[in-house]
This record gives sequence, structure tokens and C-alpha cells, in this order.
Amino acid sequence: MDLKCHCVQLSDSHFIPLLGFGTYAAEEVPKSKAGEATKLAIDAGFHHIDSAYLYGNEEEVGQAIRSKIADGTVKREDIFYTSKLWSTFLRPELVRPALERSLKKLQMDYVDLYIIHFPFALKPGEKLLPEDGHGKLILDTVDLCATWEALEKCKDAGLTKSIGVSNFNHKQLEKILNKPGLKYKPVCNQVECHPYLNQRKLLDFCKSKDIVLVAYSALGSQRDEKWVPQNLPVLLDDPVLCDIAKKHKRTPALIALRYQIQRGVVVLAKSFNEKRIKENMQVFEFQLTSEDMKVLDGLNRNVRYIVGKFAVDHPEYPFSEEY
Repeated sequence: MDLKCHCVQLSDSHFIPLLGFGTYAAEEVPKSKAGEATKLAIDAGFHHIDSAYLYGNEEEVGQAIRSKIADGTVKREDIFYTSKLWSTFLRPELVRPALERSLKKLQMDYVDLYIIHFPFALKPGEKLLPEDGHGKLILDTVDLCATWEALEKCKDAGLTKSIGVSNFNHKQLEKILNKPGLKYKPVCNQVECHPYLNQRKLLDFCKSKDIVLVAYSALGSQRDEKWVPQNLPVLLDDPVLCDIAKKHKRTPALIALRYQIQRGVVVLAKSFNEKRIKENMQVFEFQLTSEDMKVLDGLNRNVRYIVGKFAVDHPEYPFSEEY
């Protein structure tokens, strides 16, 4: 497989593979599973691995990547690894130590992409979700432009090749793009994106600014009770999606992934099931017609699975804006 064919060039000239492997799993799933699945994914042909400090599995994922380098399956430069800066580390002085902590867990010299996980800051400290005595999240206020400058320094130090953001709305992106003395603009914005939430306006905005949209929860969501309201419809059961899948003799998941690729969106596929991991690589073996694409566009109903409701009172809560 010619990797360049299945990559998109970022605004800083690095290339990001169009299909990425997501490693998030609910708390009850043993962390070792993420490591095992990462090995399976690399064996299946995935070169883009997406993780985060929040997921608590960077040690296992790093070990899996290193073992696949050691056995000659891939070289380090073949792998595109993304990590994310968690909300308790948004103060500028905490950014580099947070990245260095991830690198230590991974046992790597650099990551390929480091992104701000959410635009809202939480109280610094060891707790991922710091709460007060009443079980309410303790928020922090940080100037995102100052956080961004700290990321720029990490890039200059060679700790990350590229820098970007996640879960930012267009106003928050504008804030960074219009920052006086901006050295590097965000190469990507990783957001929830699937046929029920196709992010058309945000995608158009990002394309106009040469920012790549990266889709998470592209197959709907894992319905983790901590993050996802349980009454939402299951995307992969959608009859329209299933009809298109039948027509192409593919799974609904493959249709949902292919939909993003044809829109120029980098898409993350998360599965710890070996058969499905291999299956997801078939996304490059077929094409949807323009009619299929139009029908899939018509499924949009602005259903957001990951609402981050715990931060809804934060001034930087991103999802109150239309896009």
C-alpha cells in the first residue's frame, strides 16, 4: 500500500494517514486490551494510532508500537502517533511537562501530533476530573492563546512534529488563528463527526483555513455511560446506512468510514475486535457514488453523542455554538 496515496498533507507539510486507529475504551476494559489491539491494527496495516493522556493506556500503546518496530513490521517513521493535552494541563507552564510525561509513558522521543483535547480548562493536579465536596467539577480559566504558545514551543523543541486542537468550535479556532505573533496554526481539529452529526459548516470553515478535520466517534459511539446519553439512536442500525451497505456488499461501519474519507476528513476507527480491525482497512477498496454521498448527507440530525455535559458551565464550553 502506497502510504502517500492514503494520506493528507497538513499545513506544516507533514502527512497524516486518512485512516487512524482509535484506542479509547471504557474504564472497565483492561488497559492491556488497548496494547493488544494496537498490535493487531499495525499488523492489519494501520499506520496512524490515536491515543491520549486521558485514556490512561499510553504505556500499553507505546509498548505495542515499539514491539512492532522491534519485530520489523514497521519503522518509527512509518507510524503517525497522536497524543492529547488533557484539560488539567492547559496552563502554559504545564504543557511541556504533560507532553514529556506522555513521551515517558510511550518511551518515545517525539509524537507526530499533539493536540489540545478540549478547549476548557480544569483545576490542575493529578485528578483527571477534579471535583469539589459536592461532586461538581472544579473549572479553571486559562487563555487558550497562551496554551497554544506553549504547544508551539513543544514543536520547536522537537517533542512533537505537528500541533492541533480537538473539540474546538469555529470561534475558538478563530481566536488562535488571529493571535498576534502566531507561529504555527493548528494543523487539525479533531471532533465528533458521523452521518448523524456531519459537521458540514465546521468542515467548510476548517477547509477554508487549511485545517484538516479529524473525525472521532465516526461509527456513532461506544455508548460509555460516563460520556454518552443512553437514549440516543444507534448509528450503525440506521436503515438508510444499512441499505447502502447492502448495495456495496460492505458493513455499515465501512460505509460510515468511507463517507468521511470522500469528504476529505481523516477518520478514526475504534475496534478491539480482530475481525473488525482487519475489515476497517477495506475502506480503500471501494467508492461511494455521488448519489450515496448525498443520501448520507441527508442523514444529518445534529445528534451529538459526546456532549461533555460536566463542563457545560465553562465559558469555553465548545458545543453551545452552532459549529
